[in-house]
Amino acid sequence: MRITLDNPASAPQPLSPYYSQVARVEHPDGSALLFLSGQIAEGATLTEQSRGVFETIAALLKAHGATLADVINIRTYLTDITRLDEYGTVRREFLTGTPPTSMTFEVPRLFRPEALIEVEVVAAAPATK
Repeated sequence: MRITLDNPASAPQPLSPYYSQVARVEHPDGSALLFLSGQIAEGATLTEQSRGVFETIAALLKAHGATLADVINIRTYLTDITRLDEYGTVRREFLTGTPPTSMTFEVPRLFRPEALIEVEVVAAAPATK
């Protein structure tokens, strides 16, 4: 098993140089589990931020040969749980297949004061050819 920590150049770069956005745990057959760090995005509304988060997640997965269809677990942190339906609408636009396992939490704040949402995922990347 090989573990690689990565900030893919083809995806938006992290907001700080003190963490990696992707941990790739590669299996002998070339398949891998991808652990993505929590992602936030710019935007004035929860809908805009949610879209930006999923676009970034999609780019990070693509850099490792995976797609949003490969997401097996998602953890969402919202600063206002009463807006769960607003987030859910955007989530369903991006995660269109069988829903992954999921946890959603309300938190008083995130590390950036303007952030309304943070999402982290685990994905199962297929073997590379």
